[in-house]
Amino acid sequence: MAKGAGLPAFIRPQLSQLVEQPPEGDGWAHEVKYDGYRLHARLAGRDVKLLTRTGLDWTDRYRATVEALTSLRARGTYVDGELCAVRPDGTTSFAEMQAATDSHRTGGLIYFAFDLLYLNGRDMTQAPLLDRKGRLQTLLEAVPQSIQYSGHHIGDGKRILEAACRAKAEGIISKRVDAPYVPGNRGLWRKSKCLNREEFVIVGYSDPEGSRPYFGALLLGYYDDDGRLIYAGRAGTGFSDAELRRVYDILQPLRVSKMPLDTPPPRKTRFGSPLELSRVHWLRPELVCEVTYLTWTADGLLRAVSYQGLRADKLAKQVRRERPG
Repeated sequence: MAKGAGLPAFIRPQLSQLVEQPPEGDGWAHEVKYDGYRLHARLAGRDVKLLTRTGLDWTDRYRATVEALTSLRARGTYVDGELCAVRPDGTTSFAEMQAATDSHRTGGLIYFAFDLLYLNGRDMTQAPLLDRKGRLQTLLEAVPQSIQYSGHHIGDGKRILEAACRAKAEGIISKRVDAPYVPGNRGLWRKSKCLNREEFVIVGYSDPEGSRPYFGALLLGYYDDDGRLIYAGRAGTGFSDAELRRVYDILQPLRVSKMPLDTPPPRKTRFGSPLELSRVHWLRPELVCEVTYLTWTADGLLRAVSYQGLRADKLAKQVRRERPG
């Protein structure tokens, strides 16, 4: 049952575990996995804040979304959701989301609300998922179109994932219907992907070749459980000329002479051209980017990598390699 409590300043988000196939049975609710920024909406009176998954205050970046959220007929309320750019075909695009943010044209973004943690000052986190979602759906009945309820389907996870992939979604999130909201927990929510998509630390970049400007590829890494920074491969595709220049300018203040990796990257691999370390510029490992890729090779490197965008909402030290549970 919900219980009375004060509204917290920030609640750590519940996380998801990567799995190869979604769980089956009526004990699971399956939702579309959105491709945007995970943001909590905290409503205290008419004071609305948008908080990233690490607690950063991004309210001023998305004033149109904040204004739409003030229409909610609830105060002392805390909502979990994802802010997205939606293409004409209904799919979400992180690249378009980032472009809208950078250009300050954010009025067309959609906030997909999928969980309700507090309602009118009452703690809902211990209530079952379907109870929380039912109250959230009622709360969102008379709000602007830029705020939307994220629906779900019960059971038949394999069929739901196949339908999501046909619709060109990133994948689905499967959640226990009877479980509470547990900050940081990964076992109660499970994600199944249509594409391999992951976040990595940018550890360096290579010189461009031919007529390409600014840089050739971003060098990527991740932290293992012992805190070592491990090389993961390169992302050389997915950039427009404008994005090449934008990223290049952001990288320049981070240049360092010492390689940040714990061990050097291999100069030759089974796939891709050799990496000439003399043409690499190392960086302080502070920036995170998101990429898609085909697979991991047997020697632990990414294949067929395509850049999707920078992730300002995640700290580099939090980046780990995702492995199916």
